[in-house]
Amino acid sequence: MKILQFAFDSREDSDYLPHNYNNNCIVYTGTHDNNTICGWYKEISKEDKRMSINYMNNRYTRDNAIHWDFICLAMRSVADTCIIPVQDYLGLGSEARINTPSTLGDNWKWRMQKDCFSKKMIKKIKMLTKLYARI
Repeated sequence: MKILQFAFDSREDSDYLPHNYNNNCIVYTGTHDNNTICGWYKEISKEDKRMSINYMNNRYTRDNAIHWDFICLAMRSVADTCIIPVQDYLGLGSEARINTPSTLGDNWKWRMQKDCFSKKMIKKIKMLTKLYARI
């Protein structure tokens, strides 16, 4: 189980960086116990942001579109299986987090809205899925 959010800690080397994967694994941008990729990115340190941008060799993506860089990074990894939470496809922030471990109250309440995927987004997801042979 490889979670991309765990890869970008600028203080140490990480087995979660995609170049360290073997194909016998599953890659996630995050799980139900993690923040969304956008929520996480907003909260990480400048050093960790810089590391992720340098790793992906992309200094031009706006913060409000950074989720697509992480989605593509996961999809193009050698991992046999790639799982992208719907909140990450939608570019949602911390308000769409499913669960915060060891807390009570607001867990497991987020619900996807009807018709939240535009035709353009569906087309993009389909294109990326084909491009990275994830069909």
